[in-house]
Amino acid sequence: MTTIFDFYKKKAANEKITMVTCYDYTSARIVAQTDVDCLLVGDSAAMTMHGFKDTLPATLEMMVFHTAAVSRGAGNKFLISDLPFLAYRKSLSKNITAVQSLMQAGAQAVKLEGAAGNISFIRHLVESGIPVMGHIGLTLQMIHTLGGFKVQGKTQESAARLKEEALQLQEAGCFAVVLECVPNALGKEITQLLSIPTIGIGAGPDTDGQVLVFQDLLGLNIDFKPKFVKTFVNGYEQVKNGIDAYVNAVKTGAFPQDEHCYQNK
Repeated sequence: MTTIFDFYKKKAANEKITMVTCYDYTSARIVAQTDVDCLLVGDSAAMTMHGFKDTLPATLEMMVFHTAAVSRGAGNKFLISDLPFLAYRKSLSKNITAVQSLMQAGAQAVKLEGAAGNISFIRHLVESGIPVMGHIGLTLQMIHTLGGFKVQGKTQESAARLKEEALQLQEAGCFAVVLECVPNALGKEITQLLSIPTIGIGAGPDTDGQVLVFQDLLGLNIDFKPKFVKTFVNGYEQVKNGIDAYVNAVKTGAFPQDEHCYQNK
């Protein structure tokens, strides 16, 4: 079973970390049988599972629901869950209650976006025994402030800001940081700057690990194809063909056959 200490060991050994984002029991059961290091229940569930255009509609209740489902199927995989939009920008009491809800649903760590305004809360969580993963770059909960789905850190000023945020997150006690949609060179620079591991998504090959969404890497999501996604299976075609084969079998009488039926004896 992976623990937060394995993240540090893998970085020290220059061994890549693999993370898959999934949202349901069946997907988690499949991933649990693979060599993937850890699972993330992302607030992207709002988009992938519920059809919203961004992550803002993700609620704490939604995240608890998906976290509990994934936890039941995750086996020994290390499980991280996203704190959704504004769930950690309220009073300390409400913020802690949100984290408590995710942890009691089965998460072993939480992830939150950005450094500004979050540092003291991260310290409080770490001091309370909660592993925290940071997330900088394209932080979708700030999509309106960022002006849309855009690569971050392309200017000297914005790159310097992201490096400073990464160091702040490390100093606050984060055990890892997700880097999303930043130039390759910046992803490498931040990775070399930190003693904690970086997990990249659209941040180049030099981060300490990579994360992709279950549906994206399996080619199931035909409506969302960002540059950083590589599909490893044409899952859409395979699933569609399987359903069409079922429909044909029913219409032609090929299904069900005797072995699918109950007999009197």
